[in-house]
Amino acid sequence: MSLALATQRDAARRAANRTSLARAAAILLGALLMMWPAIFNRYPLLYPDSITYLENGSPVARALFLHQLSDYYGMRSFIYSLGILPFHWNTTLWPIVALQALLTACVIWLVVQSILPHRTVFWCLALVALLSLLTSASWFVSLIMPDILGPVLYLCMYLLVFARDTLSRSERIAVAVIAWWAVASHATHLMLAAGICVLLAAFWVVFRRGFMSGRLRAVGGLAAIVMLAAASQFALHAYLYGEPSLNGERPPFLTARLIADGPGRWYLEQHCSETKFAGCGRVRELRGDADQFLWGADGVWKTSSVEAQGQMLHEEIPFALATLRTYPRAQLSKSAANFWQQLSSFEIGFDANGWMVQQFVHVLPSEKARFEQSRQAVNDLPFDFLSMIQNWTVAASLVLIAIFGILLWGRWTPRLVGLAVVIIPAVLANAFVTGVLSTVEDRYQSRVVWLVPFLAATLTFVWLAHRQAEPLFTTGNEEVTQKTESEVAAALL
Repeated sequence: MSLALATQRDAARRAANRTSLARAAAILLGALLMMWPAIFNRYPLLYPDSITYLENGSPVARALFLHQLSDYYGMRSFIYSLGILPFHWNTTLWPIVALQALLTACVIWLVVQSILPHRTVFWCLALVALLSLLTSASWFVSLIMPDILGPVLYLCMYLLVFARDTLSRSERIAVAVIAWWAVASHATHLMLAAGICVLLAAFWVVFRRGFMSGRLRAVGGLAAIVMLAAASQFALHAYLYGEPSLNGERPPFLTARLIADGPGRWYLEQHCSETKFAGCGRVRELRGDADQFLWGADGVWKTSSVEAQGQMLHEEIPFALATLRTYPRAQLSKSAANFWQQLSSFEIGFDANGWMVQQFVHVLPSEKARFEQSRQAVNDLPFDFLSMIQNWTVAASLVLIAIFGILLWGRWTPRLVGLAVVIIPAVLANAFVTGVLSTVEDRYQSRVVWLVPFLAATLTFVWLAHRQAEPLFTTGNEEVTQKTESEVAAALL
């Protein structure tokens, strides 16, 4: 009997080793697939904001670890800048792309494993290949920006709430850390993560006996991660500037949006005689262009004094409320139009400009020549073709979601419902937050829109797996049948 048990243990150990090797190989191959735009470009992709993220890491690190404080650290996320600093040290950018690719591939693997536990290697690689070739996912993986961390965050939120039992202890810790970094890496990530937590809590109230059964504690844990990320931002800004803040020295995005929409400009034109908002002295310079207001060389923000800029930021919320009270219908109508425009604007494109090249001397002096040899530097990337492919992919994905959502009717597991409940609100809320509160830009929606094909492909794969008579569905809360380690390994391989 002891010999038989020992033989079974050895077989289980070998099966577990094969499973681990298969998973590692799938993740590494998936990460490599998602890096193809950077390889094709001959250099990691850059955006003007990328330069500031790279530049800000060093002074913030000196302030934190050497106590060498400065007067200004930039306006971007310091936590993202700190996170990528050990991977570039102002020398090379390729390790950042590798990091983002591995994080994305790992999270996708965990999501696929939670829903398709059999032949996971095949399904995961098929999904990664589709996303890499047909959507913007791989382009944002290859872009030195925190943008890719947004959709990765929303998938992590699904894992922590709806698939927690499929994660080992170390995997739960890793996913929680990734979620924390992603939340702290961009203001929109924080807003959307907080909103999704509130939405999930509301769903628990309504569906606590359905797909949200037993998930209140997980939602609370997720909310704790979001609050910890916010607290980290408060603490870091308090240390650097002596005043707690979520956004540091950010521009007045909402003010610029209201003025560009029209109602904000109308309010100042009509009420400056009775109010003392900072923009009153420059009403004649206000235009219907938020980018010009914020970033133009002769724009209101850049040409205002430090005192005037501080006053604009202090008055931003009172100004927004006053505008909304005075012109509610006009502003709501314009905001709805902005939301719809942002929701449907997700073309791919990261063109280079002269300022980026000039800044290489200060940030990456040894890399300037390599960047100039890239396709992006000479604007020779097929963005029009790629955007067309993504547009058709998203349209087809919406059709597939409807078709397979109906075909799987009655077989939707709590995890499938959870994935949809996270992805759909995240895509919609991203369009609202960016289009209504900031400005309409293709990049903002393109960074998350690949989650729609992700959901469509997952539903399609689940239907195909069900057609193959795999025992994926049960009548209780458990969604997969238990197998021995050797059977799981055989199914994976």
